[in-house]
Amino acid sequence: MQIDLSDKTALVTASTAGIGLAIATGLARAGASVVINGRSQESVERAIGAIGVQVPGARLRGVPADVGTAAGCAALVAAVPAVDILVNNAGVYGLKDFFDLGDEDWTHIFEMNVMSGVRLSRAYLPGMTRQQWGRVVFISSESALNVPEDMIHYGFSKTSQLSISRGLAKRLRGTGITVNAVLPGPTLSDGLRGMLEGPAAEAGVSVEAVAADFIKAHRPSSILQRAATVEEVANMVVYVCSRQASATTGAALRVDGGVVDTIA
Repeated sequence: MQIDLSDKTALVTASTAGIGLAIATGLARAGASVVINGRSQESVERAIGAIGVQVPGARLRGVPADVGTAAGCAALVAAVPAVDILVNNAGVYGLKDFFDLGDEDWTHIFEMNVMSGVRLSRAYLPGMTRQQWGRVVFISSESALNVPEDMIHYGFSKTSQLSISRGLAKRLRGTGITVNAVLPGPTLSDGLRGMLEGPAAEAGVSVEAVAADFIKAHRPSSILQRAATVEEVANMVVYVCSRQASATTGAALRVDGGVVDTIA
């Protein structure tokens, strides 16, 4: 399968590291003109440099903006008025007990994980509708289905993304626009890698080996029995953004290594 997005412009929020950076790299490799977004000019420039090394000749543009705020989303849309592909990747998480969560915690995660995608979809979908083609992808999580008891606020936000993506897909029926959610499971992102580097060095083994042990202990339902790579998650997203995925819409696509114990 040859995915060619050379005539498309893609925006990936929070694309300076981790899964977002891998998605941006994959879309650039498929020929898309990619807008890199992060909260600082420095992080955006660093990501552009990293992608340029992997994809020589990549067409990249950087726009620093905090999409966890209405003002940040508005600034991003003002800088980039139209896109063909929108990947709502921005999100935050953190372990915190339900009874230790204040209103500010709920508001913060709702603004970043949910409202960023709502605001940007609302801004860019009219243009996609006019051209009768577009792709919107929400990066959700297996926690949308397996709501973690120590991150109820996070699970809530990821389940919300499933509702929004499914509802938007139905709202846009017949327009040539697809809206989907991708649900990564445990993934060896920059954050997890940084957390495991110390234990790996102490044990004299690779980070990948420590991650696999972590998965077996804390996600025993995993069929993959290891953490996914950010590239494996990005591969699914790039496909969903392609012309070849035109019949896939309103879907919750799991890249969770089989952690969610269901055949549906």
